[in-house]
Amino acid sequence: MKIIMLGAPGAGKGTQAKLIAERYGIPHISTGDIFRANIKAGTPLGVKAKSFIDQGLLVPDELTLELIMDRFSAADCADGYVLDGFPRTLPQAEALAKSLLEKGEAIDFAIDVDVPDERIVNRMSGRRACLKCGGTYHVKYNPPAVDGVCDACGAELVLRDDDKPETVAKRLEVYHSLTQPLIEYYGNAGILKTVDGTQDVDKVFADIMAILD
Repeated sequence: MKIIMLGAPGAGKGTQAKLIAERYGIPHISTGDIFRANIKAGTPLGVKAKSFIDQGLLVPDELTLELIMDRFSAADCADGYVLDGFPRTLPQAEALAKSLLEKGEAIDFAIDVDVPDERIVNRMSGRRACLKCGGTYHVKYNPPAVDGVCDACGAELVLRDDDKPETVAKRLEVYHSLTQPLIEYYGNAGILKTVDGTQDVDKVFADIMAILD
């Protein structure tokens, strides 16, 4: 089963991708993980990707797709995978479909975890992070025992720049302009399934299972 996860930043698609991967015994593949693994291993593709990242540039679509298709050829992808973080744009989606078609393959499901922008801003701006041990909290959903203090190491908790309301709003703007067209693309392909991401994690997962099973 080959699955693509869609959804705005903070919608919870990464969490659901991990749960799906565990449930079906298939790998959860994120572009960030692929980049890091190839760079660490010093593969030819990793060296190319690092040259862009080191300059603060985005890795070109062609190279990203090459890395992803290389990952798909691994033995653990024989029964499928959950792809998280790619494609992000319509050209990427079209290029991925073409590359898979050349192998006689296709994506089975595109799962859109749908959460209104206002809910995402509230959700992400409530996050707090420990820069010392990496612990993460939420002022409402997962508060620390002592306000502003990490349970694990006692360090101060901070609101990361990425989670500030103005930053989240900008990320959502980019998402809607670039990634929203994928909803229409996969809808037209007949493989789009939408779930209500405002529910608790277990309910969202149950809804996804009802679709995949």
